[in-house]
Amino acid sequence: MSLLVNYSPQTGEQGGATSSPGSAASDGLFMRAAFSKSVERPPVWMMRQAGRFMKEYWEIKNKYSFLEMCKTPELAADVTMLPVDLLGIDAAILFSDILVTPEAMGGDLSFTQGTGPKFANPVRTQADIDRLEVDVEHKLQYVADAIKEIQQRLNGRIPLIGFAGAPFTVMSYLVEGGSSKDFKLTKLMLHNEPEMAHQLLSKIAKVTVDYLNMQIRAGVNAVQLFDSWAQALCWDDYKEFSHAYIKQIISQLDRKGIPVISFCKGSSVFSPLMAETNPDVISVDWNADLLNIKKSLPAGIAVQGNFDPHLLYADKKVIKERIHNLFERMRGQNGFIFNLGHGIMPDIPFDNVKYAVEVVKEFKY
Repeated sequence: MSLLVNYSPQTGEQGGATSSPGSAASDGLFMRAAFSKSVERPPVWMMRQAGRFMKEYWEIKNKYSFLEMCKTPELAADVTMLPVDLLGIDAAILFSDILVTPEAMGGDLSFTQGTGPKFANPVRTQADIDRLEVDVEHKLQYVADAIKEIQQRLNGRIPLIGFAGAPFTVMSYLVEGGSSKDFKLTKLMLHNEPEMAHQLLSKIAKVTVDYLNMQIRAGVNAVQLFDSWAQALCWDDYKEFSHAYIKQIISQLDRKGIPVISFCKGSSVFSPLMAETNPDVISVDWNADLLNIKKSLPAGIAVQGNFDPHLLYADKKVIKERIHNLFERMRGQNGFIFNLGHGIMPDIPFDNVKYAVEVVKEFKY
């Protein structure tokens, strides 16, 4: 997961988005807040909102593998629509995964229940980097097809957010061969072989630009960049190996009318640098005071967040109180989208998530 105030609806090619001027997809709550315009209440969507906390998700997941769900446009649309129909959120986000881009580049990707993603051919040498492809848009056509299918179903009711993984996070999966707690191999490449690291990051960045622009052509209404593991980096390394590439990506997006959201774990620390990449929205983790972050940013950059997802385990009266506390803190601030500081955990009760959305939607400034 943007900063221009003047915008026009983006329509996809070859039967893409169906939104039209005046539709909620182009000028509803989410889009107005993303462009720092006034709204009657904060819009709400949640990272991982179409996920494992819903029994309806498992009804699909138990029939298909995760990659089948991502690569079958009708299934991706089915899952994307679950929170639209069941939660009533103000924006949908494409059901996919940040690792579809490195897979298209040549990564041998698999997902195993309980262990997560694995690359059977990790990238650790110059030869490994050299073999990675960058002209891979054709391999990701299934994502464009899913976007068109989703937009037909949404029919302009709410906007659709597309997304991609930021280069450092994608790099870490490729180098480690999967998830990591300490990112030791990735950091060794950054520090001992920085030229190799920059070659790898440059390739990922090129693919990411093409991929997000493909999503925009297909009809998404907004895009978000996920740098899920940025908090593993110190300031100087973040600046060199993450920030520089995010800035490059955002500068090359066909973003007219398309808000760009920048998210990283660590945004409470890195937000001054994130602002330099010229996003419309910075998505903030739960470690910071959101108003302080907002006031520290240049005018015209909205904030998204930053509710602690662990609060969704709590009693409903606690959930309501904490949401109202956040909203009162942000009262009078244009450019605020309610979201979590990170994604919903799979064992959070569905009823609590639905209740949180209801509390948000009942609030009026």
